[in-house]
This record gives sequence, structure tokens and C-alpha cells, in this order.
Amino acid sequence: MEIFVAQLLNGLSLGSMYVLLVLGFNLMLLVAKIIQFAYPHLVVLSMYVCWAVLRYTDNMLLVVLASVASCIVINIAIEPIFRLLAKRHGLDINVSFVVSMSMALLITDVMSHLLNYGYPIAFPSDWVGKSIFSSGLIAFSAGQAYALFGGIAAVVAFFYLLYRTRQGRVLRAISENSLLSSIIGIPIVKTRVLSYGVAGLLGGLTAVMLARLLGSASPGLGDFVGMKVVAASILAGLGNLKGGLVCGLLLGVAESMAIGYLAGSWSNAIAFMMMLIIMLIKPEGLFGIRA
Repeated sequence: MEIFVAQLLNGLSLGSMYVLLVLGFNLMLLVAKIIQFAYPHLVVLSMYVCWAVLRYTDNMLLVVLASVASCIVINIAIEPIFRLLAKRHGLDINVSFVVSMSMALLITDVMSHLLNYGYPIAFPSDWVGKSIFSSGLIAFSAGQAYALFGGIAAVVAFFYLLYRTRQGRVLRAISENSLLSSIIGIPIVKTRVLSYGVAGLLGGLTAVMLARLLGSASPGLGDFVGMKVVAASILAGLGNLKGGLVCGLLLGVAESMAIGYLAGSWSNAIAFMMMLIIMLIKPEGLFGIRA
């Protein structure tokens, strides 16, 4: 029972990070009509920014601001590329996916060759934090607390923005029908840039919480996380925000339980086993609607 509780806490902490990444990923899919596979790689790049700022200051506020600012700026900076693609090829999701994969490779190469000489980065032990609760095999660290409760707060704020503010109504309107939205006077380009900014904000916060949860990062982490984000999105049904919340948590818990109960490193295979089973049974995803 202790192993189950310990792995459940681990899974919920990791799953909350998947949830934030899936929300940002799906927001750009709904509003900007792109599959931004490079989004998790931007988050890992922001973790490197956290590490760099942390080397020169112990100010938590500066670290958070630097992470959020870097993710927002870079994410918005690549928006014109997708806008140009939309003009030449239309809103072709397949084209955006291929281009975003190229961006992911470029970001990974930058981290591999230019940052920390290509070596993984490690955050100070006090950054991850000591155990704040321990009982037998059950241990709950400060890093897990930041990830779990910080993730909950970010999700609540995101859905409040989406369903309780004017900007959220505009985002939802474009996701439903961009042509009709433009006819009634909603600025399409400005709103799509806003979606990049909101996704960047989520990504920057996720980078800080991931840094505190994992305590390290490497250039290959973006690929690892990116595959999980795509898997969770497909499990829920591409573009389904509420379903992505459930499936992100489910994936995190499933991976953690696999680590606790199965021999060997099965956590990487869990996401794709789940995705394969769901695609065979319900191709539109658990929360998707058959077209």
C-alpha cells in the first residue's frame, strides 16, 4: 500500500506537468490551427534559462520571470513562420507538424552544441527541496509539492481565463469558426498571437516546476516529453482541453505505477501502449466526438 501511495503522489505531480503542456499544445491547435510539436522543446529550453539565471542569483522571482519571458518571446517569435505557411499552403495541419518537428530538431541541436557544452544541467539540491512529508516508503518532496499545487493553480487560472474573460471568449470564438469571427470584427492575427503568448506563459511556468520536480534537464528531454504530450493529446482527442486534463493526469499516474510495479523501464512504452489501445477501440480519442 505504501508503494501505491508513493507512486500515486509521483504520478500526480508528473501528470500535472503533462496537463499544462497538453493545454498549451491544444490551445495553439484550436486557435492557430497548428500542431506545435516543438512546444515541449521550448519548455526544456526555458529550463536552461532557469539554470542560467540561477547560477547568478538566488532570487526565485527573477528565475520565474526569466523562464516565462523566454518562453513567451520565443513562442511568439515563431508565429510569423506559421502565418507565412498558412498564406502559402492554407491552414494545413500536416505542414505545420513537419515544420514544428524541424524546429524541435533545431532547438535540440542548439541545446546540444551551444548550451553547457552539450552536457545535461543539474539544479542545486536545495532547489529541488527536501522531503516535507515522509512515512515509510512514502515521501513527498518540496519539488513534488511545487509541481502538483502549482500545476493545479495554473490549470484553474487557465480555465478561468478561457471561460470567464473577454479574451477567453475571443479565443473560443476563433477556435469554433475563424471565418465567422473575422466577419464580426474579431482580429484573427492578434488573437492567434495571444494564443501563442498564453501557451508561452504556461510553458514558462511549467519549465520552473519541472526544474524543481526533476532537478535536471538534458537536450533529449524535449523529445521525451514531446512524445508524451502528443500521446496524451491523442488519447483525449486532439484539441479537447478538458479531456487533455484527464488524460495528462492518467498518463502520469500510469507511468509512475509502471515504474513502481513493473520490472525494467516500461514507463516510456506505457504512453504508446495506451495510445495504441485507445486508437483501436475509439479512434477519435476518449473525449473526442466522431465526425
